Amino acid sequence: MKLIEIVKLVEGTILTPELNFNINIHGGYGADLMSDVLAASQPNAALLTGLTNPQVVRTAQMADFRAIIFVRGKQPQRETLELANQEKMPLITSPLGMFELCGRLHKAGLPSFESNASE
Repeated sequence: MKLIEIVKLVEGTILTPELNFNINIHGGYGADLMSDVLAASQPNAALLTGLTNPQVVRTAQMADFRAIIFVRGKQPQRETLELANQEKMPLITSPLGMFELCGRLHKAGLPSFESNASE
């Protein structure tokens, strides 16, 4: 699914307009614990989170995510936005909560990219 399609589905606002939003996203993963993201995610996904600090961008990079979507209308810290632009990590904010976002994306055909951490 194209990232620009995801933006529409989640009623999102693009926070990094100069970046490419025509990229393909293959799955989704929702979490606020970055240790969970590193332990139980798969690459090429969109990360849905309520965290807005620069560590979110670093974690998304390490886990090979393609975009970050902030839930509940959260706005990233200035440093987060600067780092995302520097690292070419698209950022989106959505007024919807985590549960609603995950449901909408899954219903639209985007699969969960959450793996079992014990595997």
